[in-house]
Amino acid sequence: MGDWSEWIGREQRAADRLDPANAARWCATFDRDAPSSAAMPQGIHLCLCTPEARSAQLGLDGHPARDDSPASFLPPVPLPRRMWASSAMRFHAPIAVGASIERVSRVASVEAKSGSRGEMVFVQVDHETSADGALAVSERQTLVYLEALAPDAPLSPPEPGEGSFDPSGWDAHREVRPDERLLFRYSALTFNTHRIHYDAPYARTVERYRGLVVHGPLTASLLLQIAAERFGENRLANFAFRGVSPAVAGEPLHLVLRGDSDSIELGAFAGDGRQVTKASATLA
Repeated sequence: MGDWSEWIGREQRAADRLDPANAARWCATFDRDAPSSAAMPQGIHLCLCTPEARSAQLGLDGHPARDDSPASFLPPVPLPRRMWASSAMRFHAPIAVGASIERVSRVASVEAKSGSRGEMVFVQVDHETSADGALAVSERQTLVYLEALAPDAPLSPPEPGEGSFDPSGWDAHREVRPDERLLFRYSALTFNTHRIHYDAPYARTVERYRGLVVHGPLTASLLLQIAAERFGENRLANFAFRGVSPAVAGEPLHLVLRGDSDSIELGAFAGDGRQVTKASATLA
């Protein structure tokens, strides 16, 4: 499909500041009070050092367009559909309101594969986010690029089944219903212009989703919050999540957790029991 070996090791730097206004908007988005200390909850780094591509540089899907120039951080994979497949995070120190932020991103690998969904390309990117010069979060993010779907391809995910999610067997459970307003706010916080999160006709006709898609990092942020409710703020040493199936805006989403110490299992499930996200964590 292509040789993108020259992209491996390519680096991008971004700077930001976690000012009080950004912190307040993050708390408002999640219906949370401001923390009692200057340290913000884990997951705030996902809303820092956001993309800065100009509107004229956006592709059809809303992501910054890619090309083969030295200025293009991600390789020009000729597959139109992009998904955030997974992330593995290590938390080194909390990020405080007022901190100066620097993020260094490097392309770790580019790998083409073939499977039941056709041609795919996986791109792994390592991010190191520092606050006031000290490493705060290191993360490996995996993106996957997929082939275009036929106009009559089945919509994903399927219509809800007759089953229901059973929270028994889990130590903590919270039901939420992410709606269009929450998706809009999270897109604004992360400066994410991927159209599957706000443009319902595009999501349905082009990418063949049944409705607006809840961001993978938004679901991860909600799981981090249920972990904080269980163990306290800024208690996790590691957190990893993987998308299993799309979550649709306006539908029930069950957030669950069980275990403790070095073996914490988390997950997100649709109302009929279909798993949306798998996640794991360990305590510091």
